[in-house]
Parts: sequence; structure tokens; C-alpha cells
Amino acid sequence: MTKDQNLPENENGVLLHLEDVWKIYQMGEVEVPALKGVTVEIKKSDFVAIIGASGSGKSTMMNLIGCLDIPSKGRILLKNQDISQLSESDLATFRGKTIGFIFQQYNLIPTMTAFENVMLPLEFQEIDDKIASKRAKEILAFLGLADKIHHRPSQLSGGQQQRVSIARCLVTDPEIILADEPTGALDSVTGKNIIEMLHRFWREEGKTIIMVTHDQNLAKYANTTIELKDGEIIRIQENEVNEI
Repeated sequence: MTKDQNLPENENGVLLHLEDVWKIYQMGEVEVPALKGVTVEIKKSDFVAIIGASGSGKSTMMNLIGCLDIPSKGRILLKNQDISQLSESDLATFRGKTIGFIFQQYNLIPTMTAFENVMLPLEFQEIDDKIASKRAKEILAFLGLADKIHHRPSQLSGGQQQRVSIARCLVTDPEIILADEPTGALDSVTGKNIIEMLHRFWREEGKTIIMVTHDQNLAKYANTTIELKDGEIIRIQENEVNEI
């Protein structure tokens, strides 16, 4: 954990660097720190689990890593780019090209089909319709949903909806997959299938996976565990990960 090195990620393998990061919320006249001086590096092709109890700062850290928010103090360098220095529009573009999100509640648009939901991020990036359509169908087929592309979320099981969410994440070929409690709304068997899928993307596709979870058992799938308590990192542990 080197605080002073800010080399490009292609020189030292560091994709994401948080340097003395604070996030402070103003509650009336009271300042409430959600993160306190967090410093950590995440390398390209890492599988990182961020764990901690409710209120530990996991969600705040996820929002900062995902470029959904900026720190009150400190710096976040993503691909050696200080996210605090970007305009909102540039930050949105950078986020869209670099990070794919998988949410606990899927966040699918209920009036759209699986295919239309997966097409959305490609439309935001103004990808040619034919190329986008081909890519969306291929990723849905890869995830075993070729026969479900015209189904709306209400016509799909929880596991199928989460796979649509994963397809929407992967369709832009992001460098980082940020998964927020990705199995939290699923039964244990389906949840294991989803985590195995993420593990495969890490092992076989070389994706950088950052998973936020309260589940210690899920954290065992990651090669690095970062534990938060009261807004501070209390443990960083390298794990020996076996093939699933």
C-alpha cells in the first residue's frame, strides 16, 4: 500500500487508487464522516470484496469507486485520472466506458424487455444500432437467456433478472465490474451460480471485480478482502482462491 506512487495503471498495474479519502455528509449543523482517511490500491484483474457491517461505509465507498460521487477530501485516481477534476458530463462518460454495475435489486426497467434493457447502455454511448443489437443478443445468449430476450422483468425469475442485469453490465465490455450485494435478493443456489459467473469473468476474461457484500462466505471467492468499520479500513487480506 504505497501512498506516494501515482503511476499510470499500465506501469504498475494499479487501476484504482484511493489516497486519504474522506466523505463527510452535512446533517444540519453536524458533520458526519462516512469514510475517514481511506487509502488503498486495486490492481487490474483483481477480485476485491469490500465487507463490513451496516453503517461501516461500504455503500459510500462503492459510490466513490463507481464515480457516482466525489470525495470531500483526498483523491481517487481511476486509470490515473483524478475523478474530482472531471466535469459531471465527462465523469458520466468516463464511468460509462470504464465501469459496469450489477445491483442487488437489478434496476431493470419494468416496461422494457430483457433485450431493450441490455441495449440501454449502448444507446447512451451512441453505438451503431446494428452493432449494438448484435452485441446485446450475443451477451444474452452467452448468459443462457437467448429464449428470454423478449420477456419483461416481471416474466423472469430473480436469477434470470440478475443475469439480465449482468448482461447489461457486460455489454459495454467494462474494465471494472462493480457488484453491490449481487446475490442479496436471491436464494442460495441461484446466488452461488451468480458468484460463480463473476468468478469466471475474473479468471477467464481478466475483468477487475469489486464486490460489496456483508456476506463473509462470498468474500472467500475474492483474492483480496477489504474490511471496513466505522468508515475506516481495519483489515486488508490477500486470499488464496481455489478454482470453483
